[in-house]
Amino acid sequence: MKPQTDHFAHKSKSWDMSSRRVQNAKRIAQLITERITLTPTMEVMDLGAGTGLLSYFVAPYIGKVIALDNSPSMLKEFQDKSSEFACQTEVIEADLSQTTPHRTFDGIISSMTIHHLEDTHALFSKLYGMLPSGGFIAIADLDLEDGSFHSDNLGVYHYGFERKALEAIAQEVGFREIAFTTANTIEKPHASFSVFLMTAIKP
Repeated sequence: MKPQTDHFAHKSKSWDMSSRRVQNAKRIAQLITERITLTPTMEVMDLGAGTGLLSYFVAPYIGKVIALDNSPSMLKEFQDKSSEFACQTEVIEADLSQTTPHRTFDGIISSMTIHHLEDTHALFSKLYGMLPSGGFIAIADLDLEDGSFHSDNLGVYHYGFERKALEAIAQEVGFREIAFTTANTIEKPHASFSVFLMTAIKP
């Protein structure tokens, strides 16, 4: 297995400073709580958790959040502030494109991560396998864009997603009750970018 390059090492310390990033995570978390019935017994994995922005806002509704990320610097930031979370926490340093945790989670949440993973079909298949019957996914990412969202597209495999294409992939691997909602619009000087929340259930 080739050694991982931590593309986010230089960003980890300042990652939470962007109010735009904080507000995006907060809106996504709020929408997740509206779309999914969360309970204090749930153990939920945050895919691409980074410093834990999304986890932080979901934490009051669940029992434990498991932060999975392939960036050790981001996970260090997550751990440093984990005492502020309103639930138990755990971190897993892993690249889901190369490995799969051998465990199940009541649900899997994610914000602005799956465009960094090349094989979307393989990803959804892995997510499906990590859930019990009745488990959920709640994944937020960019709608299809022209590639100008990121100033540097290193490590970006998808310029957003077409919702119908994602729905077809999710259906193919077995998910049901698939729904999309616009979670937020991110305003940048040159353009506006819409962010969707996709929810689905493993039957």
